[in-house]
Amino acid sequence: MKTRLRTARLVLAEPLRISRSTMAARDAVWLTVEHDGLRGHGEAVTSVYYGLDTGTLSRLLGAVDLDRFAEPESALEALREEAPASPPAVTAAVEAALLDLVGKRADAPVHRLLGAPAPPVAATARTLGITSPAHAAAEARRLAASGFRVIKVKAGTPDPEDDIERVRVVRDAAPGVRLLLDPNGAWTPRQAERLLPRFADLGVEAVEQPLAPGDPEALAALAERSPLPVIADEDAVGIEDARRLAGRVHGVNVKLAKCGGVHAALRIAAAVEGSGTALMLGCLTASSLGLAPAVHLADRARWTDLDGHLLLARDPWSGIGGTDGFVRASDRPGLGVTHGDLA
Repeated sequence: MKTRLRTARLVLAEPLRISRSTMAARDAVWLTVEHDGLRGHGEAVTSVYYGLDTGTLSRLLGAVDLDRFAEPESALEALREEAPASPPAVTAAVEAALLDLVGKRADAPVHRLLGAPAPPVAATARTLGITSPAHAAAEARRLAASGFRVIKVKAGTPDPEDDIERVRVVRDAAPGVRLLLDPNGAWTPRQAERLLPRFADLGVEAVEQPLAPGDPEALAALAERSPLPVIADEDAVGIEDARRLAGRVHGVNVKLAKCGGVHAALRIAAAVEGSGTALMLGCLTASSLGLAPAVHLADRARWTDLDGHLLLARDPWSGIGGTDGFVRASDRPGLGVTHGDLA
């Protein structure tokens, strides 16, 4: 099997501010795996939080050795069984490219390879960053008019009253949508206990990672008292984190780039099943290629937050939709996404 890499700049339509940073663009590294005239594609994106820059991703993806496998099916099986030596984002990109290729060889979409006969369709949350109340209200009205049923509001400003006001105006501007809240770990336990009842009164449905990561016991203790469902994100990286929090928080946010790909996500889903902890499918800001593997799992989650491609000024890939508030897995072979220059 031949592999090659390509790097692309993904520019956001507008800078996205969260509690710990502001992002205007990031790089994507695309891995293409070719075998018998067919190509599979996967994407990894740079992340300051996860310590992955373009050079690191290119080096790690370039070091992937698939020549030892006779066919992509055996490479995919080995990837599932071997302990990954690379960061989860790299493993997820390699798995995505192999899934895409295996699906094309089998003339089957990825969701069918994973046991789902029909293409998953899910209402995705659309993220509003930390911004002025007027801008947040205008965006909420626009999104609701476009068909979005779920809006996620970023929080964690130095003055929590700013967050309260932003959620209030979003609620007033789009009274029919479900609201999620994400402070990205900005609050202390005392702040969270004081603020969560106020957000509950505003109709917020659930809150992601209200506390700084690194103390899952504190997060679980907060979830026990919270008037809102608490979803672990930064404190729920892999399967051991999920097992530790199963039944103690209301949800875990599974991002393929965080946990290591589709099959790692399925293992996490199995680990929390029946515990009272639900699954949220999240993402990094990425292209439709980066989002597609998770969209093929979208029918397995209580909350779907797969809008990373919708934040871009221009998405170089297409095939999963989302502009009407719903992401849809394609019924085409493989991941079902296309690029004008890459077959």
